[in-house]
Amino acid sequence: MTTVRTAALALLMGAFAAAGCGPTGKVKEETIEVKENTGLEQAKQYLNNYAKGQALGSEVTSFDFVVKKVRETDPARADILEKGFADLQKPKTDTKAKAKEILKAIEPKMTGGS
Repeated sequence: MTTVRTAALALLMGAFAAAGCGPTGKVKEETIEVKENTGLEQAKQYLNNYAKGQALGSEVTSFDFVVKKVRETDPARADILEKGFADLQKPKTDTKAKAKEILKAIEPKMTGGS
């Protein structure tokens, strides 16, 4: 009787294993595009975090890289960020207020329309 149970169990396990594999050749492939943050988006993300009260962390080591990326497309904003990031790292700086100031300085300027 034990061999019958063992054989039945083995057949049952085999049936479940085969059913779990699913039909062959019917795998849906999908390409997911991941958008890379621009340097300016990364800078704004850091600054928004500081404006909310987050302390400076290890991300300060990437400030130069972020400024370099921004400089490729917007040298004027890169200059603002370079000075602003340097100011943020000075002792006794009000990080929250300084971050808000930098964010305001890098906002797109509104021009008068017709």
